[in-house]
Amino acid sequence: MAQPDDMFGDEDYPAYTMGRAAEIVGASQDFLRRLDEAKLFTPFRSAGGHRRYSRYQLRLAARARDMVDHGTALEAACRIIILEDQLEEALHHNEHHQQRTDAA
Repeated sequence: MAQPDDMFGDEDYPAYTMGRAAEIVGASQDFLRRLDEAKLFTPFRSAGGHRRYSRYQLRLAARARDMVDHGTALEAACRIIILEDQLEEALHHNEHHQQRTDAA
């Protein structure tokens, strides 16, 4: 198991309770539940079944909240964020592949 100091830098470590996550994002706990239902992300679960959120998930939630605050439907905001992240990942993969091809 990772040491606690190692987890501080881990964006995917589920460090935040639902109440704290809602406070950080500036949204309600129900909003976070709706993001889970819309499949933007799946929060981790503690041994007791409580939702726990990572910094990465909080950033996604903040992006969704901003879009919803500006009039985008929640489901549409989640889909846009998912597609943007997929595009960023594909571009990164293509750049890495191109660098390997150029080096060969």
